[in-house]
Amino acid sequence: MTLKHVRLEIARDPEFPNGGADKGYEFIAPLDDQGHLDAEEWQSVRERCRVRRFSPHEKDAIGHLIRRRGGSWAFDYNPDDTSDDEPGFKLDKHRIVPGEYISFREHDGVLRTFFIKSVVDLD
Repeated sequence: MTLKHVRLEIARDPEFPNGGADKGYEFIAPLDDQGHLDAEEWQSVRERCRVRRFSPHEKDAIGHLIRRRGGSWAFDYNPDDTSDDEPGFKLDKHRIVPGEYISFREHDGVLRTFFIKSVVDLD
């Protein structure tokens, strides 16, 4: 199993008609050979599974990729406060491979779709 560095960029939508490379996420996660998050491997490397949320109008937010009860995944920026968590939409089912799309409910409560720009080996 290899940890991967994943870059997500905002996809085109009414709020971001051109999409863009200046808003998104970069995170580290263990992925299996098909590109799915590997929950078992995550247990042993969870401290390395960091996330950075970036946007041109906000300071970068740094947190962790977490697995919630029931198997769902989220980005967490403060372990003492669940209100800042940004859950992935069916992230346990999606393949995280370049060219695909995944969605997150961001800190403002809006579900946004992101283009998977790159997935590269970290180790």
